[in-house]
Amino acid sequence: MGLWSPVIPTASPAAPPRSLVIPTAIALAFLVLPLVALVARVDWATLPADITSTAALDALGLSLLTATAATICCIVFGIPLALAMARAQPRTATIARVLVTIPLVLPPMVGGVALLFLLGRSSPLGAWLDSLGLGLPFTTPAVVIAQVFVAMPFLVISVEGAVRAAGTDYERAAVSLGAGRWRVLFRVTLPLVADGIVAGVVLSFARAIGEFGATALFAGNAPGVTQTMPLAIYTAFNGSGVARGPAVALSLMLLATVLVVLLLVRAWRPERAR
Repeated sequence: MGLWSPVIPTASPAAPPRSLVIPTAIALAFLVLPLVALVARVDWATLPADITSTAALDALGLSLLTATAATICCIVFGIPLALAMARAQPRTATIARVLVTIPLVLPPMVGGVALLFLLGRSSPLGAWLDSLGLGLPFTTPAVVIAQVFVAMPFLVISVEGAVRAAGTDYERAAVSLGAGRWRVLFRVTLPLVADGIVAGVVLSFARAIGEFGATALFAGNAPGVTQTMPLAIYTAFNGSGVARGPAVALSLMLLATVLVVLLLVRAWRPERAR
């Protein structure tokens, strides 16, 4: 070929067929248009008053408090479970993965019923806790328990996948240099899977703050005690509790919270965003 031969651009082997543009656009519209409709219904003139009403602030504060507590519980108990699953024998890991995944596919209402059967006053464990003055149903701790039940699988699956992908080469090298198990864990394993941990924490927090079904059945819907933002929104749109304006405002605040968290995570590892 000559020096000035034209270069004919070729499509990337990984590029999808152009005919997929239409279903791609439909999928994006299906995901984005409902959010656009939500924003369009916000009464911007009354928004400051709506989001600062007592009922709205109570629901917002309770949601943030319980979701944070639930996320901490997921971190404390979920990361060890994920590490154990990642290093377990294949058959054991498969069984554990199935058990962990069940809350993801289980209807939230069923999760609430299961929690009631386990910790309700009619169960042996619930009756024992109640005799100690630690009755859980329809209390704020019940909200946290319901949120942990539905949110922990997101953290466990995310961290377990990251640990498996990281392999064991660096850990073996650290052990060969004399590092103990705890040192390997905190200096090698956890830093290697930091991205997976952050992703799992974000997903767990988002799932916890949006939890509705299990919370409604196990914790109830008492304003200031168990009424989180999703429950306040549901109550408002059924004609009681906070007004519809604050309900729309709370929905917008939930959306804004998710966007802020995602942007913060993206800024935390900017090199991964390229």
